[in-house]
Amino acid sequence: MPIQVKSEIGPLKRVLLQRPGRELEHLTPIELERLLFDDIPYLHGAQEEHDCFAELLRREGTEVVYLDELTAEAIGSDPAVRSCFIDDFILASGSTAQAYRAELREYLSAIRDPLELVRTTMAGVLTEEIHALRYSALSDALKGEQRFLLDPIPNLYFTRDPFASIGNGAAINHMYSVTRNRETLYASYFLQYHPDYRGRVPLYYRNADAFSIEGGDVMNLSERVLAVGVSQRTSPEAIELLAGRILSCAQTEIDTILALYIPSMRAFMHLDTVFTQADYDKFVIHPGILPNLRMFSITRGERKGMHVQELEGSLEDVLKRYLELDSVTFIRCGGKDGAIASQREQWNDASNVLCIRPGTVVAYNRNNITNALLRDNGIHVLEVPSSELSRGRGGPRCMSMPLWREML
Repeated sequence: MPIQVKSEIGPLKRVLLQRPGRELEHLTPIELERLLFDDIPYLHGAQEEHDCFAELLRREGTEVVYLDELTAEAIGSDPAVRSCFIDDFILASGSTAQAYRAELREYLSAIRDPLELVRTTMAGVLTEEIHALRYSALSDALKGEQRFLLDPIPNLYFTRDPFASIGNGAAINHMYSVTRNRETLYASYFLQYHPDYRGRVPLYYRNADAFSIEGGDVMNLSERVLAVGVSQRTSPEAIELLAGRILSCAQTEIDTILALYIPSMRAFMHLDTVFTQADYDKFVIHPGILPNLRMFSITRGERKGMHVQELEGSLEDVLKRYLELDSVTFIRCGGKDGAIASQREQWNDASNVLCIRPGTVVAYNRNNITNALLRDNGIHVLEVPSSELSRGRGGPRCMSMPLWREML
């Protein structure tokens, strides 16, 4: 199997990243809200920081692969697959792209290098780039040539969300926002057509499914237990659909899905923005989720159905029970007494650490209070620069999709 992710903390041996590209330079202040950004990162700085992140992972023994390169390899060897990719991408890109479908298809088809083609779809296509192929007097006069026929996709460096590794399988997600839904095409194509993955990865969810689910809400807590956050971006209907497919699959060891309901708000966008695992029994948590947290277990029911039960007790109790732990330590983002520090550092993704082996995590260097608390609790913290990357509202876990973790 090319995917093996059966924990959050097993030694990380292969991970999928995406280096920020020209799509960040295509962000403008007027489009920030629609494209789900709060600020405009400086591309050169973001690339330098991302390269530091990738190099740190390599030094720690992790193979780094890139989304654009895997997708290019998947579509580059078969003209029919390449053609379908172009058609699917235009179809997923909205009404303006549909109005210019023929011109966009001609423009993209003329890009012979598959990697350049993939990166062009990521960066976006302006009217002026295909102006010679078509002139629209009214729309060009009113909107000008500085408009996008294919929007840029600036969130791509957060590879955690468009799909999720689950055991030896994967979920190709249906994203919450129309802006991000095209991101799932890249994962869909490399999982289905890349020679290393084709026919070897069970798919528990597909981007054509109706309900939204994003990878930041999916956590492989153990071989048998999967946690999924019910959040702003992931609906309970999606979790039920995912759980039903997992529990009915003979190839999986997962027998329990824990649904954790967190407040539906941008600051708590995904489960992993408020809760991540750092060691066997240690978790980083934003305390703001605890008062209103509701928890449910989903297991196999009679006649191949599902049994859903709301769980009593605290999150600590639930983790001890399902992970068979004697005790659990919560490391509070920003510290126990720092309400301001907690909110500030959570906004800068202090809770969003990437565990690369038990007791070792990668964290943003800006979150000095939480990082010090991690060290006080025996966690080895590897810091990466974050002045530009953090502007996208995602941390090291958000920026990485594990493809292979060693078994514990």
